[in-house]
Amino acid sequence: MSRAPHTRPLRVYYEDTDAGGVVYHAGYLRFMERGRTEWLRTLGFEQRRLAQEQGLLFTLRRMEIDFMMPARLDAELVVATRVQRLRPASIEFEQLVQDPQGNDLCRAIVLCACVEATRFRPTGIPQSIAEAISGGN
Repeated sequence: MSRAPHTRPLRVYYEDTDAGGVVYHAGYLRFMERGRTEWLRTLGFEQRRLAQEQGLLFTLRRMEIDFMMPARLDAELVVATRVQRLRPASIEFEQLVQDPQGNDLCRAIVLCACVEATRFRPTGIPQSIAEAISGGN
């Protein structure tokens, strides 16, 4: 699945940085979570409504991260989110955090599992979501 990635701009705030004004490594996890959430929203699905109405959640299963260059306080960043592989009960993403010039600051391969909202057991991705991902990735 190699369509153009969904991008989400954001800015680095003081709370995202360490004492040196550099984005703390865990900050990238929050940036990427926002990127995946907004990607899903562009397909017409909101996390809260999926949990309430369909009884399902997407939860992080695995993540591989490469940190290439530091992001600093007040920097404008772009989170690019692209589906690498859609499976019956999971989605594998490639996510890039980039500066406005397109330089890669952080790259991750992220596996999200679809689970039942009450028991957190794996469940199949509903057909409507799978179709939206296949057509709107």
